[in-house]
Amino acid sequence: MANLIKLLGLDKVATLFRAIRDNGGIFGSLKTLYRVDELKSGTLIGEDQLGNRYYENNMHFVGRNRWVIYADKVGMNYDGSQVSPEWFGWLHYKTDLPPYKDPSRPKYKWMMDPQQNMSGTNQAYMPYSTTRPKIESWQPPQ
Repeated sequence: MANLIKLLGLDKVATLFRAIRDNGGIFGSLKTLYRVDELKSGTLIGEDQLGNRYYENNMHFVGRNRWVIYADKVGMNYDGSQVSPEWFGWLHYKTDLPPYKDPSRPKYKWMMDPQQNMSGTNQAYMPYSTTRPKIESWQPPQ
């Protein structure tokens, strides 16, 4: 019977319905599909201080079995710099332990909280120069 189900592809239908259920029904699945172009089902491993949720499903290929769903507050304006360094190591297989189980990752008071890359925004870093420019703009005669 199991071979017949697999032969007819009904196991893929069950996987689809499980993914729809895990992503919050039809509307939640459509929202997830719109935001990340992929509909997956997995085990919630943890959440970071920015609100990103990290999942794992070992039924997928290695390299595709760990993923992040970015916080809803960023909408479609998300990028890789919004992943905290601890979770970056877990996502990229530097460690198999999530940050909350890893004893080698102490948190000291001098360590800063992670910040996203602000390039392209009005909060981007702009260096201040105290030297005179070597090339000056040309002023046409009046």
